[in-house]
Amino acid sequence: MIDAMLLQVAGLDPQQIGLEVGGGAAIGGIIGFAAKKVAKIIAIIVGLELALFKFLETKGVLRVDWSAITGAASSGADEAAQAPGLIVSLLSALPVTAGFSGGFLVGFKKG
Repeated sequence: MIDAMLLQVAGLDPQQIGLEVGGGAAIGGIIGFAAKKVAKIIAIIVGLELALFKFLETKGVLRVDWSAITGAASSGADEAAQAPGLIVSLLSALPVTAGFSGGFLVGFKKG
């Protein structure tokens, strides 16, 4: 009871925070479930493509520059790691983000 009054004095409505966390968790769960399904499909497509490249390379049909492929993958990972603006925007929406993150992890695990 005292905690709820302290939150209201601070200008925070516990019911609104609960709705934001719960809504974020539900949306995160749905997106996490779908993301895992899509990631599996993409992994299969990329795996088949790389196997096809290797097969065609062994038959002499084409030449593959494997160092260029690995370089492109590592440069994409480096660019994704440099997102300070994303962190600032996530912190501004902490209640929704916390619920979304938890829901995303549960949905991803179940997917």
